Amino acid sequence: MRHRMLGNTGLFVSELCLGTMTFGGDGGMWGQIGKLQQAEVDALVGRAIDAGINFIDTANVYAEGRSEMLTGQALKNLKVPRENVIVATKLLGETCTKAPNSRGMSRFHIMDAVEASLKRLQLDHVDLYQIHGFDPATPIEEAVRALDNLVQRGLVRYVGVSNWAAWHIAKAHGISARLGLSRFESLQAYYTIAGRDLERELVPMLLSERVGLMVWSPLAGGLLSGKYGRDKTSTEAGSRRMTFDFPPVHLERAHDVIDVMRGIATAKDVSVAQIALAWLLHQKVVTTVIVGAKRVDQLDDNIAATNVTLNAEELAQLDAVSALPAEYPGWMFARQGEYRRKQLTQN
Repeated sequence: MRHRMLGNTGLFVSELCLGTMTFGGDGGMWGQIGKLQQAEVDALVGRAIDAGINFIDTANVYAEGRSEMLTGQALKNLKVPRENVIVATKLLGETCTKAPNSRGMSRFHIMDAVEASLKRLQLDHVDLYQIHGFDPATPIEEAVRALDNLVQRGLVRYVGVSNWAAWHIAKAHGISARLGLSRFESLQAYYTIAGRDLERELVPMLLSERVGLMVWSPLAGGLLSGKYGRDKTSTEAGSRRMTFDFPPVHLERAHDVIDVMRGIATAKDVSVAQIALAWLLHQKVVTTVIVGAKRVDQLDDNIAATNVTLNAEELAQLDAVSALPAEYPGWMFARQGEYRRKQLTQN
């Protein structure tokens, strides 16, 4: 297991991060995603730690807070030294209580949410605290100031965001630089070989500003596991994609990609899922890939992807079949920048 620096910090996180969305669901959407209870959670967390994963990501809304509770208890049950694990959680949506100010990224909600998350996790600080989405009702400056206050108080080590646009993050960075506040060091976002929209605006910004990328749903809700046919049937009973059709994917293009991945996987004697994960791990912009599982054998298959190497020819095949359609202003940048790029390569 390799480790990479998170954003523009000195913090090293494992290239795979254990996701906890499958922890604690007991009905509704969360029950469809996962119903793992303490013994099963302990087994997954223990296997992840043993494999060298030092990064765990959860959120206050997962299973109405039960995911945080199970995660914290697992770390306690397994006696994991605090300095050996990087714990990340998120806030934005409502957890348990429903009130006008029980969601969003206002100072009011941020201050309440962090205290509640720390209590559920049984920790005195969170290593990475992330805003789980963009709140158009709250000024970005208010959120940035509130998060910096948590850093100054020692309740939070680093801050990040999830599901933000490039201009949101750029504006927040400008505010942080102007006021001398803690900046967002990470973006948690959807990115797969079948969903490369991130590359249009966000990837250039992340690379330019040295912001770490945490990839969620790297198998597109299980679609890229290779267990689904073009007729939408699955070879695995109870598959998540059959009951929870998310994230949205261009299915025809995705299955074209899966066909190419299946050929490479067969030649390497690995799973299709491992090829999908390996492709992400070969992308320069990716810091860590969040993997979720319901069983230890699923987690083991994901972990094995860190040993899969794709050569230049295989990467070219995968890039060709999954390439995004040209879109303005990207095609204009490519056209106008061609001469300058040639100059750079000659020097």
